[in-house]
This record gives sequence, structure tokens and C-alpha cells, in this order.
Amino acid sequence: MLVIAYGGSQILDIASVSGALETANGYGAKPPYSIELGTFARRTVATSAGISLHADQAVEGVAGRLDTLIVAGGTGCEQAAQDERLLAEIRRLARRSRRVASVCTGAFVLAAAGLLDGRRVTTHWGWGERLAERHPAVAVDVRPLYIRDGNVYTAAGVTSALDLTLSLIEEDHGPTLARAVARELVTHLHRPADQAQISVFLSSPPPEDRLVRDVTGYITSNLTADLTPRALAARVGVSPRHLSRLFHAHLGTTPARAVRTARTEAAVVLIRSSGLSLAAIARRCGFASDQTLRQALLDLYGCTGDRIRRMPDMPQAGTARDG
Repeated sequence: MLVIAYGGSQILDIASVSGALETANGYGAKPPYSIELGTFARRTVATSAGISLHADQAVEGVAGRLDTLIVAGGTGCEQAAQDERLLAEIRRLARRSRRVASVCTGAFVLAAAGLLDGRRVTTHWGWGERLAERHPAVAVDVRPLYIRDGNVYTAAGVTSALDLTLSLIEEDHGPTLARAVARELVTHLHRPADQAQISVFLSSPPPEDRLVRDVTGYITSNLTADLTPRALAARVGVSPRHLSRLFHAHLGTTPARAVRTARTEAAVVLIRSSGLSLAAIARRCGFASDQTLRQALLDLYGCTGDRIRRMPDMPQAGTARDG
């Protein structure tokens, strides 16, 4: 496994990959991962955080077959994408690699090397439009956390490097090892590729009341849990009636309606960003059945899941109607 860095690389792009693979080795990955950091001329590079990293390899000196080639992202991606010597080495190494990946804006470097033409890829949501404009032959989709197209993998911003690496570990060694690594790293087990980069629940200011803020945070992170008003109230040590008063005062709704809205909004993200069936989405978002989800979609958005999937833009609550 060779991770390529350059000046201005994002250190989390590198650490998320190397940390997960190191943990997999500790849990007995067979064969174990060999993880090396490569730079052009084996230069020491300063990351965007100001921390310098010493390279294990000069990319131009790497010979033989590679299992996986990963290009990190970071603020230096545009300059790296103009370095013809680096791009030539990436093209050479890609031909020798079983799979090729980028994290975040590392996609700019792979695209400049011509490795993403004709492929569906993702990158950080704030850079997607720029990537699409510069490389019209690349199909850019900034909704998913990561995308696999053939033997090329691209991940969205920063921490999605961990989601991508967990998926590679699962691909190589099975879900049991991937789950063990995720538990060891105290991370979500593990976010699916089709999960949206930006949570719809971050679009509004958080409630001022700390208890309400804690409850809404728990709801959006645990959609399949017991989210009845009684269970939520017990979780924060208040009565269901008091919790209802707080929700009315700070959110203008009831806990039950807030839960239903959160589940419905999450379902819409999956409807638009994945090929999952409505029944599968209903289970993943905490609905009792696909019929319950269908009714929730009609109540909140005024249209069906099929209509939402065909829409060019994300529907707004209360505005979409079947015609």
C-alpha cells in the first residue's frame, strides 16, 4: 500500500488510511498490510497543518507490483496536479496497481493524470464543481462518501478516508475484521458509501436549549433506536411531558414529529443517492415498513419515493407535489 503525499497534503487523509490499516494488522490481517508514504524525490513535505512528514519512498523509485495506490488530498492538490513529473509517476504506478484511490481533493491529481476520465467519482463537496469544470470527461458526484468505479476508488472529504479504508479492509479480509477495526478506532460501523456527505440535519441552527440539542443529536445519530417520547425522556432524565414542552418551546414541534421528520429526511438522502429499495431504506432509517415510509414522504414532501428519485434537486418539505 503506497500513499502519495505532496506539499499541503491533509494529514487526516493520510492518518485515517494508515491508522486503519495498522489496526487491521494488529487484529491479524493476513497477509498484513505494508504501508508506505511516497513523495517525489523522497522529499519531506509540510502538511496543511504545518506538520512535516518524512517519506519512506521516492515515487520514481518504486518498482514492481503494487496492491493499492492512494493519493491524499489537501490544499496543495492544485499545485500537485500541475507537476508533470509527479503525474507521470502516478500514471506509471497506477498501471502496476491492483486498485487506485484518492481521498478528498486527491481526485484532482488523479484526474490530471487522466485516470478518472469516463468514471463516476466523488470529492469534497466544496470542490466538486471545480473538479467537474476542469475535467469534463469525469462524472463528478459529490453526494456519496466514496465511490468505486472498476478498480478506481474516490472518497469525499477528510474523515471519509476512514470509511473508504474500512471498505477496503472488508473487501480484502471480510466484514468481521472491518468491524473489529471500526470498534478499535471508536468510529461508526461503518458509514455506507451512499450516505450523504452533508447531513440534512445540519442545515438549521442547533436548538439553544442544551437538553433539546442533546436529544436531537441523539435522534439523528440513532435513527433505528427506540425513539419513542418515553425512551427519549428517560435518556435525559425528564418526564415525557416536560420533554414535549421543551420541544414545543424550542422547535415548535413534538418529539414524535421530530423523530418522524428526521427519519424521513434521512430516507430522502438515501433515495436520491443510492439504488437501495424503499424497503431497505425504511429499515435503515428506522421505519416499521416501506408503507410507513411512503406515507411519511407524502406527508412531509407531498410526493412518492419514485418521484423524489427522479427530481433534479433535493425536494423541500411541503413544496413537492406529484403532477
